[in-house]
Amino acid sequence: MIEPDLRDRILAEPEVILEDHDLMRALIAANERAMGSNIVDLRGIAMERLESRLDRLEDTHRSVIAAAYENLAGTNQVHRALLQMLDPLSFEDFLISLGGEVAQTLRVDCIRLVLESVQSAEDPTLRRLGDVLFVAEPGFVAEYLAGGRNVPLRPVTLRQTIPSSDQIYGDRAAWIRSEALMRLDFGKGRLPGMLVMGAEDPHHFKPTQGTDLLAFFAGVFERTMRRWLS
Repeated sequence: MIEPDLRDRILAEPEVILEDHDLMRALIAANERAMGSNIVDLRGIAMERLESRLDRLEDTHRSVIAAAYENLAGTNQVHRALLQMLDPLSFEDFLISLGGEVAQTLRVDCIRLVLESVQSAEDPTLRRLGDVLFVAEPGFVAEYLAGGRNVPLRPVTLRQTIPSSDQIYGDRAAWIRSEALMRLDFGKGRLPGMLVMGAEDPHHFKPTQGTDLLAFFAGVFERTMRRWLS
């Protein structure tokens, strides 16, 4: 027999039992045992299916909210990085900012600007601009983006990588494991360029990720570079 005090509390607040999932499952299981094995309680089966659907809906809801927050955080990151990129008043400071505070804001381990040029990379003017700038021969950008394959070149390419040389990343090439490559068009009559972001985390940049924010960042960067080049 149920204790009188407990029975009175249940009768006074029956919704407490209804809201307790574990307790309701126990009551349904006891009811099924009381009915015997030759009787199927469709109510219990329906409740289990409804609970399963509810759990899936809750998981989907959490995933959608998490993705929305992640997208918002990524948008804010890109906006802060663009403002930092627009602050410098000289091209040299622009490159320093790109490899420093802009890279930190975007949470990448390395940023490189690749410019195709017929001018030698050993030119004193170019060497003074620091490690962020990498000057390559014409055709380098398309070759690097394709990775030796006959594939169409996309504006933004995300991939996991193990650099075969230190040509772009320098002494950081040993621990770069993923990269984002943004093809840059500097206008008619100018050779193309490429903005490279490298990360130590092999899952930081993956082909399955969206590229809208990086495409927007590359678009602003491209227009900024056109002004510097002019």
